[in-house]
Amino acid sequence: MRRTLRAQGHRTAVTVTLALALTATAPQPARAEPGTLTEVRAELKRLYHDAEVATSRYDAADEKVTGQEKRVHALRSRIEAAETRLGRLTSLAGAAARAQYRGDSLPAEMQFALSDNPERALDNASLARRAQQATQGVLTALTATREDLETRTDEADDVLESLRRNRRAKDTERRAVEKHIAAAKRLESRLEKKEIERLAALEKKEADDAQAAWVDTGILDKVGTDATPAGRKAIAFATRQLGKPYVWGAEGPDSYDCSGLTSQAWLAAGHPIPRTSEEQWRRLKHVPLEDMRPGDLIIYFADASHVALYIGDGEIIQAPRPGRWVYVSPAASMEILGVVRPDA
Repeated sequence: MRRTLRAQGHRTAVTVTLALALTATAPQPARAEPGTLTEVRAELKRLYHDAEVATSRYDAADEKVTGQEKRVHALRSRIEAAETRLGRLTSLAGAAARAQYRGDSLPAEMQFALSDNPERALDNASLARRAQQATQGVLTALTATREDLETRTDEADDVLESLRRNRRAKDTERRAVEKHIAAAKRLESRLEKKEIERLAALEKKEADDAQAAWVDTGILDKVGTDATPAGRKAIAFATRQLGKPYVWGAEGPDSYDCSGLTSQAWLAAGHPIPRTSEEQWRRLKHVPLEDMRPGDLIIYFADASHVALYIGDGEIIQAPRPGRWVYVSPAASMEILGVVRPDA
């Protein structure tokens, strides 16, 4: 009976082992290689869009890191000041305690440190009472300074831990950006020169068709044509950046990503705005598309992962994607999510 059970167990183990081996060696499902240029175009759009999403997350983490580094520096300065004050108060408290132990009046150094009128301090008839009050004041200040120092130190520790987390997040998003861009470049590198030209023509036709459909709605008869003074400054800044390369994570002066360009344009106009396209969409005032005017920002895609500066006549200035440069393009060449106004 035992031999039968052992034999059955052996056969079961062999069967399971064989099944696992077959599963391990069986070909796993993989993303199909794009065949037609239309498929190549779709895959490139996906890869560059994913890269832009990761870029936006990288920018957000970078902004947090920058802010937290400044906060840590400020907290360290306050901690140093509190430590200096703590040392001075400890010294004064020690001097007061020694004087009281000896039965003396207020020490000379404390008289001059604490008196509103040091010249008259030695002649004050109520010096003993003042000494007692002053000593109590020093002890109270000493306790408060110690508590403040502990609070600042704990706060600095919390900020440092948050800073470390955001640095890790920044590194993760950096790797994601590089991965998507590398995949897109590998795909493009396999194309012949004629295919690259046809791909560019296909991209232009898609943009032109989308723009034509948008214009046919009569939208340009409704939108504003006059920018505000600040809007004109933002447009002037963006115009001066034409031809500069797109570099993810960059905000000038030699290169930009999409939200780096728009945030710097409006900073130059005297209106600081959030760094990322998602935050620009979330925090700036939304305006209806038909009320759009030059200087407004158009936010693209359902995830608000791209942004451009509207300059009028149905055109935008944008920093599009890796391998491209800042240029003027049709406003409706991409899926419009909405419009925001930095100087509302």
